[in-house]
Amino acid sequence: MRFGRGAAAEATELVGGPFTLLTTERAAATLPDLAQAADGVFAIGPGMVNELAGELRPHLRAAATLVALGGGRVIDTAKSLAAADPPRRVVAIPTTLSGAEMTAIHRQAPGVPADTPRVRPAVVINDPDISASQPELEMTASALNAFGHAVEAPLTPRAAPVPTLAALEAAQLIVRSLAVEGSPDRDGLALAALLGGYAIDAAGYGLHHVMSQTLVRHAGVGHGQANAAMLQHTIRALARRFPEGIARLGYAIDDDPAAVAARLAVRAGAARLRDLGVLFESIPELAAHAAQRPDLSLTPPAADVAELGEIYEVAW
Repeated sequence: MRFGRGAAAEATELVGGPFTLLTTERAAATLPDLAQAADGVFAIGPGMVNELAGELRPHLRAAATLVALGGGRVIDTAKSLAAADPPRRVVAIPTTLSGAEMTAIHRQAPGVPADTPRVRPAVVINDPDISASQPELEMTASALNAFGHAVEAPLTPRAAPVPTLAALEAAQLIVRSLAVEGSPDRDGLALAALLGGYAIDAAGYGLHHVMSQTLVRHAGVGHGQANAAMLQHTIRALARRFPEGIARLGYAIDDDPAAVAARLAVRAGAARLRDLGVLFESIPELAAHAAQRPDLSLTPPAADVAELGEIYEVAW
């Protein structure tokens, strides 16, 4: 792992051999030399990770190393492709605060058995010049995704002391970095995303991520915006289950976590689901989709359709 400004300058050297690059137009522009050094470059467009991996898989059979330069969708697609055709190594260079570079969490490509071992990147190059390079509106939404990792990781049955400490440090860094007058502290946000990704990889997703990801998959909401819009409301639901855990988080950031999430959601342009194009009539269907996710069991007691619908309604 390499973290810090200038780390991306080592990218080609750290890859250590021939590679295929997965990226986006915006991301590729941040490291043009990397694209020139690649054996092949594949653009990752919008869509679901499993579908993107399925479309790319026939074209990448011979690629032993995949370099993922991009946000969570790009990195997760590379992980899915690596799981589908091992042995294959992933090098992750994040361009957002998704934390995907730190996890073995991804969907499987079509035709790949669900119990196939998932893949965590072998090399991570996190350069704040790149990982915190989004425009401020989008970056704030991405930071709320990282804040969601920090909120939820200490509360699942798989929580452990070190990941919990990392999560609390991530939460502190996010609040402190976004409180800076003028431009946010992008170095602090980049480190927070890395720590939050580590924590959620260890602890697993729960209520907040299930509800946010359901909006992405079934309502077409952007990933960061979905997390931003939901977090204040899922924090309140989590506080009913884990009052001591949310109180500990509040002590760490010296503020009410739900109130912080609400303020930052406004700053991210994602205060209400209605502003993100979600129709009120779609809420029962969204709640039904969310209720089918087994990850809800990691936030006991698992929310039922009625509670999920109520939370979506309040967020709307």
